[in-house]
Amino acid sequence: MAEKVSAGSDHAGLALRAEAVRVAREQGFEVEDLGTFTADSVDYPDQARQVASAVASGRSRFGVLVCGTGIGMSIAANKVHGVRAALCTTEYQARMARAHNDANVLCLGERVLGAGQAAAVVAAFLSTPFEGGRHQRRVDKIKGLEK
Repeated sequence: MAEKVSAGSDHAGLALRAEAVRVAREQGFEVEDLGTFTADSVDYPDQARQVASAVASGRSRFGVLVCGTGIGMSIAANKVHGVRAALCTTEYQARMARAHNDANVLCLGERVLGAGQAAAVVAAFLSTPFEGGRHQRRVDKIKGLEK
């Protein structure tokens, strides 16, 4: 069975979420698209909670969240125990978020990134493994902050 990615956005992230879903599927992930599915205004913390909860529970390996800037989604998702959400605007940030921080939720801003750049960021995030080693000690300290 393919690993799963849960994706969500508010009304300001519809198009970029669709691009992220496309990239995840191209990389062989099963995708649980949690919406929203219309341009009607919704509150981003609700979408962040759904995706972050899917990741924290183990139902999905990764999450992708999109709002206008990605900032609100990253703040909200990081409130869920077990989530390490990273707001990334470059492939380098996405690779480092995975390799060094074992980030499990990627946050993007549709008003910040074009579709091509976002696709590259998503691909980098989903394809980069966690390096472990000295980074594991640091991730363990992050986990300790949740207690």
